[in-house]
Amino acid sequence: MLAKDCVPLVEVTRGEIVESIHFGAFIVVDSHGNILASEGNPNLMTYPRSSMKPFQALPFIERGGAEKFELTDQEVSIICASHSGTDLHKSVLEGMHAKIGISEADLACGVHWPSDAATRDALKAAGEEPTPFRHNCSGKHTGMLAHALLRDFEKEDYLNPDHPVQVTIRETLAEMVDMIPSEMPLGRDGCSAPVYGIPLSNMARGVAKMAGPVHLAPERGAACRKITKAMMRYPVMVAGPGKFDTDLMTAARGKVFCKGGAEGYQIIGVMPGVLGEDSPGLGIAIKISDGDATGRARSSVSLTLLQTLGVLGEDEIAALSGYGNLPVKNWRGFVVGEIRPAFTVSTAPEN
Repeated sequence: MLAKDCVPLVEVTRGEIVESIHFGAFIVVDSHGNILASEGNPNLMTYPRSSMKPFQALPFIERGGAEKFELTDQEVSIICASHSGTDLHKSVLEGMHAKIGISEADLACGVHWPSDAATRDALKAAGEEPTPFRHNCSGKHTGMLAHALLRDFEKEDYLNPDHPVQVTIRETLAEMVDMIPSEMPLGRDGCSAPVYGIPLSNMARGVAKMAGPVHLAPERGAACRKITKAMMRYPVMVAGPGKFDTDLMTAARGKVFCKGGAEGYQIIGVMPGVLGEDSPGLGIAIKISDGDATGRARSSVSLTLLQTLGVLGEDEIAALSGYGNLPVKNWRGFVVGEIRPAFTVSTAPEN
């Protein structure tokens, strides 16, 4: 990523002065491949990080993995998740492992404290240490292990980029984002799973296909619908209480699925028919160049786009009042500035 790839997307003011600026890029496309809006370099090559998770689950679901192991929509949702490590998340994962026939020791994601503050405080108060089930990527890793068992592959070394599960994920992802696997730079994610560089425009096209899989083979289209349905039906599995992805899908009530990724990445899929009876699915890919540690820039760009495009109305935006374009308050509660978009949405010519 180069500085010239990014433009101002979000401003943070104090008094009459713009005190901070978040730079980045985004693109909005429909499931026919038409570009609806963009800012910055739409071909910016970057790692989607955890925003890849629905795509990493796709070949497992496409091959009938959910049916084989009798996984519920709640369990499919957590396969696509960066969950916050609550007791509910842990309980769902324990049930999945019993169905699949694997153990927590098989998870190679590592260990960290839950991002859910109440859960983290409770564990510390009880003198307990977190285990791999509390790791935000443990659902994805559970899905990868199940994928290996589904196809009679060895589960050991399942994160090796040359393991058949990872090869299949890479090939499936490439097909969804209209790339050749060798064109996608290989990296290693925070949980040690392979991650691939993808231009924003390609990722947005993949998201649009997942939202509206009208041009996909029947088996893949059905798998996309199963994944998006599960994520929207059980959004608390995807992130957790008080998390943007969960709250956005809850407020949107079946209009969108979404998945954030580390270092300022966000995907949003708008379902077919949301913008009119025959409207296609939309795919949105956003990258904030500074990594957006607090998430304020991603939520601002996301809600600005969804409101301007007509996806979310006033009531839904009101339900998301803790995110997006907000007043800045000091420690005494005085309003001292605001978070606001630094761009206007202009429709791009169709391809």
